Amino acid sequence: MMLNLSSWPAVERRNIVGVFTDIDDTLTTEGRITADALQALADLKAAGLVVIPITGRHIGWCEPLVRGDPARGLAPWPVDAVVAENGAVAFARKLEDKNGPQGILDKREPLSKIYQQDKATRALNTARMQQIADQVLREVSGSVRAKDEGGRDTDLAFDYNETVHLAPTQVAQIVDLLQRAGMHTSVSSIHIHGCFGDFNKWLGARWIVRELFARDLAQELERWVFVGDSGNDQAMFEHCTHSVGVANIRRFEASLTHLPTYITPSERGAGFAELAHTLLEARKITP
Repeated sequence: MMLNLSSWPAVERRNIVGVFTDIDDTLTTEGRITADALQALADLKAAGLVVIPITGRHIGWCEPLVRGDPARGLAPWPVDAVVAENGAVAFARKLEDKNGPQGILDKREPLSKIYQQDKATRALNTARMQQIADQVLREVSGSVRAKDEGGRDTDLAFDYNETVHLAPTQVAQIVDLLQRAGMHTSVSSIHIHGCFGDFNKWLGARWIVRELFARDLAQELERWVFVGDSGNDQAMFEHCTHSVGVANIRRFEASLTHLPTYITPSERGAGFAELAHTLLEARKITP
């Protein structure tokens, strides 16, 4: 059972130093980040918290988020890193202080794309994934690959609820084909994912904390929170001491094995803003 966000004890919220968040339908609403969610990111960063979105979206899609897009007048999101493709790859900057999760971003350091797999392994997997993608497109009527402009490096994704809408039986058929090919699978609010390698958001979160801070996330879980909304967030819901679902998670509730501890009153970006507000309010309370 998910508890109302308001029931999260202030003493626990006050100790949070880092926020992991899903992007689609958690930070975004109707495919775009809303002003309240973007301000929430900025407010969390201004308060000294580490903020790391972690998504099933491909790394090319994430690049404008961290670099900004001057041609479209978009500034970089106020985050410390973005972990993509369910934890396999990330854009990040090195930090000056690796002794703790409140290290200061070194603005002199360029953004770097970092991977969990080496180059040779990724090349081999790319060839295998193309063969599997061709099989899915042949055998599952109506199936389409996710729009991957900008580059997907480590996993295979099919659209079922973004630009097309597939029936649950079609989603299950795609998942079955991917699994029979030896792939690890997950289903987000919009895409079906398959990859070669044991990647999920939990393992990706542990990896990026080691990369940025040389620390073990599993040893300090009481100081971090994760917020998400769908099936590919379950590994984080399972492992994180503090986890929150935005209200639209209700549509997946019956199909999830692992649920977050708390749920926000509002859906999507508005729910994320509520989560940020409750964290920042707790810091104002005198112990």
